[in-house]
Amino acid sequence: MAASNYSLKVNRDLLDPNFDSYRLSLDAIPTYNVELDAAVEEVKLKDAQYTLEHMRAFGMYNYLHLDPWYEDTVLFVDCKGRVLCLTVTLDTALGKPREVFLTSAESSECEGRLCASLSLTSATWAALCDGTGRLYLLRTGRRGAGTDTKWEPLFSEDTGEPFIILHSVSHVQAGVHSVEVLLLRIQKDPEETTGSGYSVCLEWITVANAAAHGQEKKYEVKKRRLLRGKSVPHYAAVAPQGKGLIVASEKPFIFTHVDGRPVEQPDLEPMEVEKTDPIYFWQQTAEDVTVCVRMPEGVTKEEVRFRLTADTISVAVQGFSPLLEGQLFTSVDPEASTWIIKDHKSLEVTLQKRGEGPTWSELVVGDRRGEYVLSEEQAAVMHERLKHLTSEDLNGSPDGDKPPCNSQELEDCDGFPDDSSSLTHFDGESLKPTQVVNLSSHQYLFTVVAEPAQMPCLCLRHDVDALVWQPRPEQPGNLWEHVATFNALGYVQASKRDRKFATCAPDFSYASLCECVRRAFIYRQPAPVDTVLFNRKQGRQVGQVAKQQVASLDADKPILGFRATNERLYILTPTNLFVLKVNNN
Repeated sequence: MAASNYSLKVNRDLLDPNFDSYRLSLDAIPTYNVELDAAVEEVKLKDAQYTLEHMRAFGMYNYLHLDPWYEDTVLFVDCKGRVLCLTVTLDTALGKPREVFLTSAESSECEGRLCASLSLTSATWAALCDGTGRLYLLRTGRRGAGTDTKWEPLFSEDTGEPFIILHSVSHVQAGVHSVEVLLLRIQKDPEETTGSGYSVCLEWITVANAAAHGQEKKYEVKKRRLLRGKSVPHYAAVAPQGKGLIVASEKPFIFTHVDGRPVEQPDLEPMEVEKTDPIYFWQQTAEDVTVCVRMPEGVTKEEVRFRLTADTISVAVQGFSPLLEGQLFTSVDPEASTWIIKDHKSLEVTLQKRGEGPTWSELVVGDRRGEYVLSEEQAAVMHERLKHLTSEDLNGSPDGDKPPCNSQELEDCDGFPDDSSSLTHFDGESLKPTQVVNLSSHQYLFTVVAEPAQMPCLCLRHDVDALVWQPRPEQPGNLWEHVATFNALGYVQASKRDRKFATCAPDFSYASLCECVRRAFIYRQPAPVDTVLFNRKQGRQVGQVAKQQVASLDADKPILGFRATNERLYILTPTNLFVLKVNNN
C-alpha cells in the first residue's frame, strides 16, 4: 500500500500565486465568557499509557463538539457525567449550558477510563461514550435553540475496553434505520515485540432497529468489523449509507476480523524475480525517459501486460501483481512512447515527454523501488554545477566562526510525514482498499465539517498553503475534491510551537489556531480594501488584504476544546466557555 494509485487533483482556480502575507489587524474581537457550574475534567494519561499514540488519541482530544445541523450549538461533557448543550442566539445574553443527558455515575470510578466522547450522528441522533467502554445511541429529537427535550437512550452496550468515538452516521435502508459508529482503541499487542508493544484498533459497528413494523424500537448490533494499524489515524470517517470507510494515517490499516471471524488476507503471488534491488532502472534526457524493468527470464511478449496513459503507467506479467504501477511525475505522449523485451529478461520502455520541462525527480510518484542512473554527460554537468559547493575542508564556510548547517537547524515546516503516510478508501462490502493516495509530502492539519450531509473535510498542507479536501464517495473518479485554500497557512502553523488545535469556519471564511493556554490566532481570507494600497517591493497596487488577528483569553487554564462556526469561535477551558464574535454577518 506504500505506492499510490491515485492523486489529489488541485483546483488551480482556488490558488493565489500572488499572495503576499497576512497583515496584523488590531481590531478588537468581542469575547464573552460563560462560567461553568462544574468543571470539565481533563482525563490524565496513566503510567501505562506512555506511547506517542496514547498522547495523539487521548492527550490531544478535543472536548468541545460542534453541532453541524444547528448553527452555533456546542456540546461537552463535564466531570459529573452530564452532556451539556449551549446554543448562542445573542452574544450579550448568553445563558447557562443545559443538561440533555446524564451518564452513569459508575463511569468516574472505572480503571483506565478515557475522556468521554460524543458524535452528532444526524439531526435527531447522537452517539456517546462515557469513557469506560459503554456505547450509547441516543435519540435527541430536534436540537437547537428553544428545545428542552432530554435525550433518550435507545441502545446501550458495554463493548469491553475503553474507547473514543471517531465518527458516526445514520441512514435508512429498506425501511430499517441503522447507525454506523467508528470506535478507536489502543491495545496491548503481544506480536508487537520491536515497537511500543501497542497497536491501534478501529472498530466499525453497525447498529440497526430489529423490531418488526409497528413494534417498539429495538436496536441491536448487526455487524462488527475490526481494523488494525500501527499509528493513530489523522482522519477516519464512515461514508454515507455505510458504503465505505476513509482513513488517513502514517501507517496502513487492514481489516482483520468481521463479526469475530478472521479476515483472510489475499496475498498476490510474488514474482519470481532475483532478490536484488532495485526492480527497475531509469534515465532521462530533455526529450524522453528510458526505463528498464527487470522481468522473470523467459517472459514472452504475449505475457506482458503493459498500459500507458498520458499520466499513468502499469507494467505487469500475466497472473502476477504489477511490477511498476502509478502516476508518472509529469505527462508523456503515449502515442510516441514504445516498449520492447531485451535479452528475454527485461522490458525497456521509452517515454516521450510532452515538452522540455523540468528534470524528473522520480519516475512514478511515491515509488522508491527504482534507481536513477546518470549518463556520463549528465554526471559531468552536475559535477561542474556543484563544484563550488564542495571543499576538502570539514567546514568550507567562509564564515569561520559559524558552524556548518545541521539537521537540528531545520524548522518544523521543513519536515514531512513518512513515505508510508496515506489516504485510503475502503469499500464497505469487500473491505478492500479501492483508492490510495500517498501523503508523504502533505502534512495533515485538521478536520472540519462543512456540510452536515457530507463526510468531514480534511485539510492538508501543499507546499506553503493549506488545502481543504471534501470526500465525495459518490464520485469515484473525483473522490477527493479540492474545495478551499488558506494561503500560506501550512507554513504559518509550523511556526506556532505551542499550537494545540486548528480549525476553520464551515464556509471557509477564516481559519484559526490555538495554543495550549490563552491565545488564539485568526487568519481571514483576502478581502477587498477601500483605500488604494501599493506593494513597496513590487510596486504593484494591492486590491485585497488578508488579515491576521490575535485573541488573548482572560484565563490561565489549559484549552480543552476549540471549534469554529461562520460567525463565532468557541474555546473551552476546565471552568469556562469563551465565545468570540469573529464575523458579524
